Amino acid sequence: MEFIDIPTEQITAVTDAILAVMAIAVAVYLHRIGQKNRLKTTLWVCACGLLALSAILGTIVHGFKMSKAFQTFLWHPLYLSLGLLVALFIVAVVYDIWGEAIARQVLPIMVVIGVGFFGITLVWPNGFLVFIIYEAVVMLFALGGYIWVAYRGHLEGAWLMAVGIFVTIIAAGVQASKAFSFTFIWSFDHNAFYHLIQMVAIVLLGAGLRKALLSHV
Repeated sequence: MEFIDIPTEQITAVTDAILAVMAIAVAVYLHRIGQKNRLKTTLWVCACGLLALSAILGTIVHGFKMSKAFQTFLWHPLYLSLGLLVALFIVAVVYDIWGEAIARQVLPIMVVIGVGFFGITLVWPNGFLVFIIYEAVVMLFALGGYIWVAYRGHLEGAWLMAVGIFVTIIAAGVQASKAFSFTFIWSFDHNAFYHLIQMVAIVLLGAGLRKALLSHV
């Protein structure tokens, strides 16, 4: 395959690749420090892994010339990984709000919902819009949950988690609007801008999870 020659798509691919590296780095770090809290660590490590996988697939989709049929084929595993990512994210949030027992009960339900989201993208003409709506609902729930937990002082790092989720919501809004673009050395369209904002969110979420996991030791 040849590299794509559209400047905005090139930058989108590069920012996707950086996002993947950051997600992998956070996953490795959380796995190293979270051995005393296996389920929570596993949920977040898997979520980061799915984010990395979707970003790698995004890098390929945006960064290379390919047939329309092959591009459509690549979107299928990308949507599946995004659907499961959000599903595991909400289970991790439930863990922090209501505890491990409830999280274990919710886990299989959310996996089914995540796969169900993927099924919807197979028949819906604008699959990414469906993902943005799906993500927004989950993130609003998560934001409220972490604000409540932080206010009650039940979890170290909860305020960082809440801010990280708020930044993720902003990123989703930028992505959905398709109206944001800017040029600073390179040209960034709404996709690349979304990735930049999401990088900030990953740092905040990683910092919050670090405090939470280390406080559990």
